[in-house]
Amino acid sequence: MSRPDPGLAQGWCSLSALHGRIEAHIERALQAEHELSVREFSVLDVLSEQHEGEGGHFRMNQLADAVVLSQSATTRLVNRLEERGLLTRYLCKDDRRGIYTNVTDAGHSLLDAARPTNDAALSEALDAAEARPELAPLVKAVRALQPVS
Repeated sequence: MSRPDPGLAQGWCSLSALHGRIEAHIERALQAEHELSVREFSVLDVLSEQHEGEGGHFRMNQLADAVVLSQSATTRLVNRLEERGLLTRYLCKDDRRGIYTNVTDAGHSLLDAARPTNDAALSEALDAAEARPELAPLVKAVRALQPVS
């Protein structure tokens, strides 16, 4: 039996370390400045991109996929954000079984205030990670990414 390429596992460990460092740094910044977790920010950010019209609203399973959480964890997170007045839910007019979630004005205000904090913390975390030789190539790859349109 041949052993898998150890470089692949090492690359995965480096990628996991980069993700963990970035997420922890952003989490501390968002909590300190806005009492918002990275996951809460992600949910507000994703839902803020919704629009009226065909395919414009996320169903709970789509939201869970977008923020990389289980459906039950996403539901609990949405419940907490709704309790804080940052989200509201309503029945889909075309399918009464469907429930949509919208960002409230308070949610948009918090998201707008938190975006610069998120962006600055991301930049700081990437700068710090770039100083580590094993993470520098990954940071370069992240910075080269362009959003899919």
